[in-house]
Amino acid sequence: MFNRKEFIKATALGLLPLNVLKAKSGPVQTGKKPVVVSTWKTGVRANEAAWQILDKGGYALDAVEAGVKVEEANPKNNTVGYGGRPDRDGNVTLDACVMDENGECGSVAFLQDIKHPVSVARKVMTDTPHAMLVGEGARQFALSQGFEKENLLTPAAEKEWKKWLETSEYKLEVNIENHDTIGMLALDKNGRLCGACTTSGAAYKMHGRVGDSPIIGAGLFIDPKFGGAVATGAGEEVIKTAGCHLVVEMMRAGHSPEEACKIAIQRIIERDSSNKKDIQVGYIALNKDGVYGGYSIVKGFDVSVCNADGNRAEPTSHQI
Repeated sequence: MFNRKEFIKATALGLLPLNVLKAKSGPVQTGKKPVVVSTWKTGVRANEAAWQILDKGGYALDAVEAGVKVEEANPKNNTVGYGGRPDRDGNVTLDACVMDENGECGSVAFLQDIKHPVSVARKVMTDTPHAMLVGEGARQFALSQGFEKENLLTPAAEKEWKKWLETSEYKLEVNIENHDTIGMLALDKNGRLCGACTTSGAAYKMHGRVGDSPIIGAGLFIDPKFGGAVATGAGEEVIKTAGCHLVVEMMRAGHSPEEACKIAIQRIIERDSSNKKDIQVGYIALNKDGVYGGYSIVKGFDVSVCNADGNRAEPTSHQI
């Protein structure tokens, strides 16, 4: 494989189109469809809902929407939707996006009072000329579409927030639950690949902060011809490297899903390796053949997968 210096030199001369890059040697991977993959062990429950649609020959976009809505409505999941930890002012603000098999997309960010931002994001895609709505505009649009206004701050989350106010210390900590997203990719029987990503964002963030999850190319990206990727973890690091777009471009270049995820993680570490042991970012990817993979900065990240072999969580490799 070309190293970076050789690649830059060759592309500058116009001699090396991206798609001639080859993955490392090894047996050709084969996958199964339909298949759904999602981030973290918590994705297993979400996969169940998605699989009920896929197993009946249903549409991948319906599957990922139904899947992530399980966690958006789960008050015990304090990183997504209802029950999510609030910002430092006590407001639960939600971000979500979707992409379909044609590369069309919809997104909402800094959305308040609406339990299912993923469904609002889909409405943005199908019912507006725009790709993203934010803040009060996103809420007004949701209400106009029949979504109900709800208080998303649960007593448990409010109690944790008030405890946090005693010190107001804001620091990301690495552990197996250091995440703020559920991302999901599905490939249906007709070969349609779609994705969704939804989150309540980093706990106790500044009011108005938006992470990578609703940003197309950062938290989610799909190329209809090659595959898709979703991200989780420290959103600022994903944004700064256009993470999921990078993963998909590496699959376009011939890399397997796992290799592509690894390259994107290494890109984050290359930017500034001094503090990366203290944060977590994980990627999962799924190609058009049903092959999936994942990779993370530190140990503890799982990909949940459901196909004809069953529904399970599998650990991914990691850099540190």
